[in-house]
Amino acid sequence: MTHDRIGLRALNRATLQRQMLLARSTRTPAQAIERLVGLQAQAPNPPYVGLWSRLDNFRIEQLSALMRQRRIVRVALMRSTLHLVTARDCLALRPLLQPMLWRSVNGAYRRAIEGLDAAALVAAGRALLAEQPHDNAELGRALAARWPGRDGAALAGALRNLAPLVHLPPAGTWNSHASAKLAPADVWLGAPPAGPLTQDELLLRYLGAFGPATLADAAAWSGLGGWKAVAERLRRKLRVFVGDEGQELFDLPRAPRPHPDTPAPPRLVAEWDNLLLSHAERSRVLSEAHRPRVFTVNGIVRGTALVDGFVAGTWKIHRRPGHATLAVERFSRWSAAERQGIEAEGLNLLAFAAPGDAADVRIAEAAA
Repeated sequence: MTHDRIGLRALNRATLQRQMLLARSTRTPAQAIERLVGLQAQAPNPPYVGLWSRLDNFRIEQLSALMRQRRIVRVALMRSTLHLVTARDCLALRPLLQPMLWRSVNGAYRRAIEGLDAAALVAAGRALLAEQPHDNAELGRALAARWPGRDGAALAGALRNLAPLVHLPPAGTWNSHASAKLAPADVWLGAPPAGPLTQDELLLRYLGAFGPATLADAAAWSGLGGWKAVAERLRRKLRVFVGDEGQELFDLPRAPRPHPDTPAPPRLVAEWDNLLLSHAERSRVLSEAHRPRVFTVNGIVRGTALVDGFVAGTWKIHRRPGHATLAVERFSRWSAAERQGIEAEGLNLLAFAAPGDAADVRIAEAAA
């Protein structure tokens, strides 16, 4: 069987379209988060910037209110990483991902739980947190009292992956630096665990948000294996392409795939944005030559500037009383129009993130 070919720019434009980065969307924040299958959220502010870059007229309070209303929750999911997801997705995704999360416990906390009945740890932790939410330190002390001689902090870390625990607001809200209080997801949401999403359904949702994509991409995004069998079951329902390197890419038949020459406006993408973390091979948005400038040795994924749809620089906000500066480091020379586009986006970002402050955007070439 022959498959249509798809080139790098076509992959770029398709991904940007699915990610709402070709044009800002009129979706609500909850709709956008569900469409994107969550937003990576190990730091409080990046999901807010992620929604600002994708939605028309998004306001900080919209997301904070959804978290207080228990419609959006912060919980460990894909890749054992904290994500913001809808309540419905929290209950549906976690059971499917749980085996992967258990494996990560055996990697990170093997010594802490060696010889311990994991089911007993889950039961004890759930009982503690159902009675009263605790932060990690409090939880660790309580578990160490239950199992004297064991590392309570490690037991608390293991429990976070063994059981679906949500971070209660204000943790995870804009500019919050409070230690997260934890509670069992079903207790916080007032609902029992839902029937799990199937892995077939998860592939379809992943492709809707990040496709066209390889099976290695799906594995890198989710942390799950077994995608080959999923693809074979679904192959007749999917569109299959061949990429520039001969790789097989799967997609939904009716998903948008804009023309490669479709204009891509300048965009400022959040730190740790899923755009950069959801494919095994990132060249559709990020050149390998630029990767060390974005992914730092200490685990930071910097905010990025997109020019013509590709990562062309990084950004960071610096604040002092009454003033905010967006410092942009470009990777190469930009045209006057490209520079003006990033400057305009930068001023809009500062108006969102630092309202009322005097604002300026400074663009400089990145150090080699």
